[in-house]
Amino acid sequence: MTSSSTSDPEATVPAGVRDLLLGRIRDVADYPVPGVMFKDITPLLADPEAFKVLTETLADICVQRGATKVVGLEARGFILAAPVAVSAGLGFVPVRKAGKLPGATLAQSYELEYGTAEMEVHAEDLASEDRVLIIDDVLATGGTAEASLQLVRRAGAHVTGIAVLMELGFLGGRDRLKPALRDAPLDALVTV
Repeated sequence: MTSSSTSDPEATVPAGVRDLLLGRIRDVADYPVPGVMFKDITPLLADPEAFKVLTETLADICVQRGATKVVGLEARGFILAAPVAVSAGLGFVPVRKAGKLPGATLAQSYELEYGTAEMEVHAEDLASEDRVLIIDDVLATGGTAEASLQLVRRAGAHVTGIAVLMELGFLGGRDRLKPALRDAPLDALVTV
């Protein structure tokens, strides 16, 4: 049901699943700024059938990859990763924006289109025996995904892959991530 870092990122996602998910993603023109076509996933989340299919598909990826924990990236990655972790019987670890976690953290800086940002994880939530699947809603330019790979590895855990609902293929995030992925696959359920 998944795809890897091949030339066709949707090669093994069943067409029915892809069509269901794509059919629930709404285009919003000129948001957040003029000229941008925003991909809104809230209709998908509001549809119990589509949300269940999404959760089950991502949970299957966790099982196939041998994950022991799921990392979700703030903020929409939390919405996807938490139910996936429950469905797959795994622990959930949030990666948050800097300053949002109360305990000892590891931090990783990354570049945005308009500056830099920093993400953090609780240092004790990941260990060397953990096999982590990183989940987020969208792969765009790859900056957040690349930083999350670095952060999980710095915590000592093994990355079994990254899985996203949607890849914005025209932004080149997959190509940017290739060196950082090393041997870890990148699964995108849909590509636009």
